[in-house]
Amino acid sequence: MTSPSLRKLGSSDLEVFPLSLGGNVFGWTADEAASFAVLDAYTAAGGNFIDTADSYSAWVEGHRGGESETVVGNWAKARGNRADVVIATKVSQHPEYQGLTAANIKAAADASLRRLGTDYIDLYYTHFDKPDVPVEEIIGALDELVKAGKVRYIGASNISPERLEASLAFSDREGLARYVALQPHYNLVSRDTYEGDLQDLAERSGLAAVPYYALASGFLTGKYRPGTTVDSPRAGGASKHLDTERGRKVLTALDEIGRSHDVPVATVALAWLAARPTVAAPIASARTVEQLPALVGVAELALTEAEVARLTEASA
Repeated sequence: MTSPSLRKLGSSDLEVFPLSLGGNVFGWTADEAASFAVLDAYTAAGGNFIDTADSYSAWVEGHRGGESETVVGNWAKARGNRADVVIATKVSQHPEYQGLTAANIKAAADASLRRLGTDYIDLYYTHFDKPDVPVEEIIGALDELVKAGKVRYIGASNISPERLEASLAFSDREGLARYVALQPHYNLVSRDTYEGDLQDLAERSGLAAVPYYALASGFLTGKYRPGTTVDSPRAGGASKHLDTERGRKVLTALDEIGRSHDVPVATVALAWLAARPTVAAPIASARTVEQLPALVGVAELALTEAEVARLTEASA
């Protein structure tokens, strides 16, 4: 029996909370103690779906990549709850494991398993597609990992509809592991990347979408307003939406709907995503426990059809 708040992830047997906790901040803007506190609060609220990548946080001076996976692994070991959480990680961007050749995928997976302190990854994404590598080589390597028991299910992120379709066709033709999830850039103010061919293909193929930048680098939390300054590494990316008509219309609609439900703006933005076709669980990250309730609140908030339509129209 699936818990009322859990959702089936595509054609897999994974059941996930409707908010995937982003691990990009773990070991970066949240140290290990802060990360443990956020992870504890997330699971205490019913959450079970943690998203990380082997490259988090290689962009920070002095970091090598894999810091986030290490934190998640240390936490799961300390809590003894590995079997209770769904851990997703990614391959292709780690400084020492660049690309999607078969040899690199296998070596990167072993390195991720070591950092995570586990013998299996629940969901393994290709982080950024590499069109110079044939889909046959990528799927073949991922299938070997599944057959070896190192990976339960596979997914794709940042991939074109054409390459995704070719990958699915090859899996089906050869009876190999098949993508069950897709991680697109998708939110109320960035709809063009996913809606259209990619979403149609996901729907036809039974893939679950797990959108990243679900809160548009923080813009959809409502903390960015005309005349305000926000101290955040992502402030530049978020505040640009204030200069667009779409951004301003979306904030107005979010404010009104948030007030009517007495919930934060971020919860409404995530609820709109969670109500979209194919979406299983948006991804959002929290540096502090205080930021978490607005995110996990998506499990409790059911928008009316009229509210969903209002937001869809405001963000068109």
